[in-house]
Amino acid sequence: MHVTDLLGKDGRTAFSIEVLPPIKGQSIERLFSTLDALREFDPSYVNITTHRSEYVYREVEGGLMQRQRIRRRPGTIAIAAAIQARYGMNVVPHVVCSGMTRDDIEYNLIDLQYLGIRDLLLLRGDKAREDSRFVPTEGGYSHAIELQRQVNQFNAGVYADGSPIPDRHPAFQYGVACYPEKHEEAPNMAADLMRLKEKADAGASYAVTQLFFDNAKYFDFVRRAREAGITIPIIPGIKPFAKLTQLEMVPKTFHCDIPDALYAELSRCRTNEDVEAVGTEWTIAQCRELMAHGVPGLHFYTLSAVNVIRNVAKEIF
Repeated sequence: MHVTDLLGKDGRTAFSIEVLPPIKGQSIERLFSTLDALREFDPSYVNITTHRSEYVYREVEGGLMQRQRIRRRPGTIAIAAAIQARYGMNVVPHVVCSGMTRDDIEYNLIDLQYLGIRDLLLLRGDKAREDSRFVPTEGGYSHAIELQRQVNQFNAGVYADGSPIPDRHPAFQYGVACYPEKHEEAPNMAADLMRLKEKADAGASYAVTQLFFDNAKYFDFVRRAREAGITIPIIPGIKPFAKLTQLEMVPKTFHCDIPDALYAELSRCRTNEDVEAVGTEWTIAQCRELMAHGVPGLHFYTLSAVNVIRNVAKEIF
């Protein structure tokens, strides 16, 4: 079944989660422990992120930094296969422009085809840490919609070089990202909605939002999207607070506002346990309101928040 078949299935708000592959050299067991903690809530599907390679630096004499090696986060496709084999869950690997060429993307599609994986999340991805702006890889793409066009072409039986694919397989279905509080690079919300409409018109079956904490922003975003003619499901992305350091890091990294009431509660926290308690209470209330408004699903970003998500899921699913 595709993601869109699972949204609202049997009248149930879909529960989905996103996990990160381990950094090179680290064990997959930590990822499995995340799934073990949450599988009793019957996730409709599991997203597996893809991250571009990044350079690792070390300090040398004179206070200078020397680029030492490339650190990779390998295995998105392998992780998807492992989750399928171990748990039988529906998987949705991310496919990104960042750090990828057309050929890289094409071989990923072929591997996914071999595995019988038919759902993707297509993203531009992040800029390299050393770059001030997003720079496409030579032979790659600058925007997610270009990636969509390659997947559409593949679905139509044509490789990136224009040659025919000799054996046709079932087409991929895919979702895209959207931003209730505007993408950091968009000049305004109207321009950002125009980009989402282009992606929907180009074949996206649904969109998943960047994390947010103020439901009013999500409701307003969906209203404006519908007024703009965007009809695909818009799934709210949820990231509970779980650590003291997130109070400063989350708004800076994800460019989202923290409501005054939540900020006041978090400001009184002195330990991570305090933050988990506040994060759990806020997220339960946030999710209940979203469910009362009939959202198609709730998509949880699990990094550093598995315990909180488990506590939330116990209350709402």
